Amino acid sequence: MKGDTVHYEKSGKVAIVTLNRPEHNNAFNYTMMQELDQVWDEIKQDTSVVSVLLTGAGNKAFCTGMDLSDVSPEKIDKLYCTGMDASPLFRITAIQKQCWKPVVTAVNGIACGGGFHFIADSDLVVASERATFFDPHVKLGLIAGLEPVGLVRRLPLETVLRLSLLGGAERMSSQQALACGLVGEVVADDALQERGLELATKISAHSPTALARTKQAIWQSLNVGLEQALSDTWALMLSHNDHPDLEEGRMAHLQRRAPQWHPYNEQ
Repeated sequence: MKGDTVHYEKSGKVAIVTLNRPEHNNAFNYTMMQELDQVWDEIKQDTSVVSVLLTGAGNKAFCTGMDLSDVSPEKIDKLYCTGMDASPLFRITAIQKQCWKPVVTAVNGIACGGGFHFIADSDLVVASERATFFDPHVKLGLIAGLEPVGLVRRLPLETVLRLSLLGGAERMSSQQALACGLVGEVVADDALQERGLELATKISAHSPTALARTKQAIWQSLNVGLEQALSDTWALMLSHNDHPDLEEGRMAHLQRRAPQWHPYNEQ
């Protein structure tokens, strides 16, 4: 698939999704939001895809949020003056779409504002040395709300508040992002794509269903208390007991051979 703003291809069992507006720092407009919605649907339905690599085109920016210069007032109303379920803004990430296939995000440059949606909802994040992070919402008179609320589930509170309240007056380097846990790894600029694909490929070697259900259990646990999370996870594990990958994994291990996993079908 080659959309106007999103490039989608596959490498083995890995889907590679590239935000493709480099001339606009990969800021998302209404078209990109619609194309991302469609891409995640395609990934969910494609049983040959086990994991995902998400990145940005070019060598300057990963994503600088919403391109306000390319979103009409009528479309702004559709984004912000409606319920969450109806807004395209809530259909741009795998988590928003409840796509449980693991996502590795490769941050290739500037990540700011709405670009944090993708990082907050990613499973693994690797950044290039040139990557920088900041949130300019309050500088523009906007509430820094959705992205920080997503980030605070995975980062210390003060880290999120620093990003949100400084409004870009100070920018976080890739090494600072690594130190606080915003990213899990920093690599040389020219090694980013290779490392991101390497991680996604290693993940894709495992049981697609076990991977998806593991991700689902962990992410959904963040929405409830510990007791409910454990109960929900236990129910998910019980539902997995009859899956053929359990026996296949055991036999492959005993026979010292590569397992032949069954495709994962979204429920």
